Amino acid sequence: MAYGTALAVLADPTRREVFERLRAGPRPVNAVAAGLPVSRPAVSQHLKVLKEAGLVEERSEGVRRIYSVRREGLRELRDWLDSFWGDALEAFRLEAEKSYKSKGRK
Repeated sequence: MAYGTALAVLADPTRREVFERLRAGPRPVNAVAAGLPVSRPAVSQHLKVLKEAGLVEERSEGVRRIYSVRREGLRELRDWLDSFWGDALEAFRLEAEKSYKSKGRK
């Protein structure tokens, strides 16, 4: 149930904003924190939680840590969300067939 962890972690609005800032590509903590209404250490803590959830990865570049989105971490969440789309399409198909058959009998 990794998708549950991803949902729980991304439920925090500040953490979601930190995660969104990484969409454009890898960034150091200072760049992620720029303009956020929380301290750089707080952003580091949010990045740590995102990393533990498997949504973010880090690499060292000298003394800096560079963070990026870990796309594989989103796969289970996406599969779960996509399953709703499949269910909705199937329900639509069944309803359309039912409607077509009932109109054909009249």
